[in-house]
Amino acid sequence: MSESSAEVVADVVASAAAASAGSWRRATGVAGTAIGVLAAGAAAGVAIERMTVGRGMRRRARLALDSTGPYGTLRGTPGKAYADDGTELYYEVDDVVPDTGPDVSPRRRRLFGRKAPAPVTVVFCHGYCLNQDSWHFQRAALRGVVRTVHWDQRSHGRSGRGVAQTRDREPLTIDQLGRDLKAVLDAAVPQGPVVLVGHSMGGMTMMALAAQYPELIRERVVAGVFVGTSSGRLGEVNFGLPVAGVNAVRRILPGVLRALGQQAELVEKGRRATADLFAGIIKRYSFAGRDVDPAVERFAERMIESTPIDVVAEFYPAFTDHDKTGALACFREMPVLVLAGVRDLVTPSEHSEAIADLLPDAELVLVPDAGHLVMLEHPEVVTDRLADLLTRAGAVPAGATVSGYGTTSSTRSTAPPR
Repeated sequence: MSESSAEVVADVVASAAAASAGSWRRATGVAGTAIGVLAAGAAAGVAIERMTVGRGMRRRARLALDSTGPYGTLRGTPGKAYADDGTELYYEVDDVVPDTGPDVSPRRRRLFGRKAPAPVTVVFCHGYCLNQDSWHFQRAALRGVVRTVHWDQRSHGRSGRGVAQTRDREPLTIDQLGRDLKAVLDAAVPQGPVVLVGHSMGGMTMMALAAQYPELIRERVVAGVFVGTSSGRLGEVNFGLPVAGVNAVRRILPGVLRALGQQAELVEKGRRATADLFAGIIKRYSFAGRDVDPAVERFAERMIESTPIDVVAEFYPAFTDHDKTGALACFREMPVLVLAGVRDLVTPSEHSEAIADLLPDAELVLVPDAGHLVMLEHPEVVTDRLADLLTRAGAVPAGATVSGYGTTSSTRSTAPPR
C-alpha cells in the first residue's frame, strides 16, 4: 500500500474517533468503515479501489451467492458445554461412519488408504470474527472418516455471549478462551486421544489451554496444528501499512473501538450501509490470490460481518496482551504442523516461523499466494498436510496418501518440511 493510501486509512480511523464525541448518525458510514477493518481481523484499514459495478447489481450478486453457495452448510450432532463463568458454548460432533470390508469409500481411501483410522478426535478451533464453519473444506474431507469436533468460541457463531463480559464487565482474555476449550473437551471428548487444530485466535486458544492445563496436553493430546497464528508480539504487526499509518492506527484504535462498541445499534446500521466497502476490506485481509472463488469470498464476508461490533471491540485488546511463547514447550514431544500464508497481513508468516523455531521437530509449511484465511483459499494444501499429520501421529496408517486433496510427497511450501 502506498504512503498516500495509509494516510487515507489514518484519516478514516481518526474521523471515527472524533465522531465518537459528536453526531453518531452522521458518522455511521465512517464508523462502519472502521468496524469493517476490525471485522476483517486486521486492526488496520485499506483504501478501496473505485468500483465500476452498480450497487444494485452487486447486491443481487451477493444474494445469488448466498442462496447457491454450499459453504458453511455442514452440520453435525449438536452439543453444549458451559464455561467456568456459565457461558454456553456450542459445538458439533461428526462421528466416524463404519466403513469396513473390501469396499472402502473412495473418500476414506483417498485420505488414509484402506485401513480404518484409530479412535482419535480432531478438535477444530476457529479464529477471531469467524465461526466453526471456517473449517468447511477440512470438515468435508474428514467427515465420517475421523471423529471431529467443531465449536464456536464465546460470543461467536451459535455460542452465547460471554457472561463474564456482559454481566461482570470483565475484560476478555486469551486465558479465558483456553478455559473455554477445556470445557468443550470435557463435554465433547471426555476420554481418548485428541488432535488440536487452531487458526489464528484458535491457535492462541490452544496455547492458553497448554499454559493452564499442561498435564492435559501431556496425557491426551497426540498432535497439534497451528494455522496462521502467533505466540505473541502482535502489537508489532504492521498490517501492510507504512510506519506512519500503522502508528496512527495503533494510537487511536482502542478508543475508537470502545466508542463504537457503546453505540452498537447505530454502528451496525453503518456497517450495512457500507457493505461494498466491507467486501473490499475483507478480501484484502483474508485472501492474497486473485482467483478466489467469489462464493468463498462471500462466505468469509458473511462470517465476519455477522460478528457484532461490541464483540469485535471486546476481543481486540486481548491480542495485544497475548504472549504464550512459554506454553509452546508443551507441544514439543508430539507431531506438530505449523502452516501459514506467505502473504498473511494479519498474523504474518514470520510469527509461524517463530513458533516452528521453538518446536524444532515441527513441520513448517508456508503457502505462497495465500492470505490469512489459508484454509479457505488453499483448502487442498491444508487438508493434505492435516491428513499427513494424522498419519504421523499414529491416527491413521503409515504411508497413506491424500490424492484428490493434494499430495503428501510435496507441498506448496517456500521452506522444506522439518
